[in-house]
Parts: sequence; C-alpha cells; structure tokens
Amino acid sequence: MSQIQLPHNHGQDDAILFDHMPALGEFQAVADIFKQLGDSSRIRIFWILCHCEECVMNLSALVEMSSPAVSHHLRQLKASGLIVSRRDGKEVYYKAADTREANLLHRMIEALVEITCPREHTDS
Repeated sequence: MSQIQLPHNHGQDDAILFDHMPALGEFQAVADIFKQLGDSSRIRIFWILCHCEECVMNLSALVEMSSPAVSHHLRQLKASGLIVSRRDGKEVYYKAADTREANLLHRMIEALVEITCPREHTDS
C-alpha cells in the first residue's frame, strides 16, 4: 500500500502508516460493533449479560421494557456477535459472548461509566 502518492508531502514517512493500516473491512467490523453503542437500553442489556445469563422475561423486568423491545435489542446484539444464546426447553437464555470484542466493550462501558465490574467484588 506504500505506493500511494499523497498530494502534499509534509516531510513525514507516510509509508509506515500505510503499510500498517488495516483493510476497510476491518474498520467496518469496528463500526458495526460501535453501532451497538447508539442505544442506552442496548448497552444496559449487554452490560447485564456480561454478568449473568438471562431469559427475555427477566431482562424485561430488569430494564423495565416490554419483551418485544428487549427481543429487538437481543437480535441486534446477537447479530453483531456480542451475545450468544442457548435453548433449554421452551426458554432461551442469553449471555455475553466470550470474545475479544465483547470483553473489550464490557470493559469500555465500565470505564466510561466509572463503575467496577461486579465480578471484581466477588473475586476479592
């Protein structure tokens, strides 16, 4: 990628940047994850699922939303790969995915809100 000729030469070695710049698809993957941050209810649901596995009915009660609204957020979170689900009989349970992206987002939410993960309180 270092063959790019920039219109202005500012005296810096731009080839170093261009040789390490991720492909557009990698930036799109980040953008897709960040889209999940556009709704405070979805962030709240994701944060809850980082700490426990829950069904739609319990999540609805926890966030004081209708089951269809919670299901909508769950579909988006699942499509982005941030949560996973499992079926037990007629019930479906959700939890945060054990992925680098989900773990980073979890930590970022807690850092931005300046809260400590409940798991850190129980580990002591």
